[in-house]
Amino acid sequence: MKQGIYEILENTRIAANTMKMVLAGDTSALTAPGQFVNIRLDGFFLRRPISVCDYDAETITIIYKTVGAGTEAMADMVCGQTLDLLTGLGNGYDITKAGDAPVLIGGGVGVPPMYGLAKSILSVNPSCRVQVVLGFNSAEEIFYADAFRQLGAEVHIATADGSVGTKGFVTDVLKSLDYTYFYTCGPMPMFRAIESMAATSGQYSFEERMGCGFGACMGCSCKTKYGNKRICKDGPVLEREEIIW
Repeated sequence: MKQGIYEILENTRIAANTMKMVLAGDTSALTAPGQFVNIRLDGFFLRRPISVCDYDAETITIIYKTVGAGTEAMADMVCGQTLDLLTGLGNGYDITKAGDAPVLIGGGVGVPPMYGLAKSILSVNPSCRVQVVLGFNSAEEIFYADAFRQLGAEVHIATADGSVGTKGFVTDVLKSLDYTYFYTCGPMPMFRAIESMAATSGQYSFEERMGCGFGACMGCSCKTKYGNKRICKDGPVLEREEIIW
């Protein structure tokens, strides 16, 4: 984990209530797709944990929804302003288990870390058949579908209202796919639906309210077969076999 000041290079709306922010600064603490940053905002007591979508040697890209006062304040920020970040938080996905045809399942704000994951898998194994299932409520909320395609991933979209792709949920797409392993990030109801039908082992990245973001407060603990684990420190990625539902 590292703390630092990061300059905003981009802060643009990419879909309904969805913003993309690119930050310049030290990225050395980021080591795997699926990690997150914790952002301090002036006037707010708790930091905001947000998954990393992508990163390189100099920049971090995050995608966030404007769902409350904190993220609305972030949406009003402009290029040149700075933010205090804790980076390199949590453990990421283990891409060594992907196999030749993994499926990556993202629901809403769970989509961004799937991008970094797909990029990592394909950088190690360019011939891998990466299948991506993206779930949204409607066409207005869809983002990054083309970015996944540009990586070389096979993209499937599910919308609750049927405005794009399969009408329904990510599981309505998943049941028709053949895959060697699954990775997912999204809300708990989606996780429970995936757990009831997934054909292989896999990894879940949990979304939890967090206090500190680095394991000190124990506010985001969850039960596993190996005892309580902290989502911020021992997660957010947990393997299917260890989770107690």
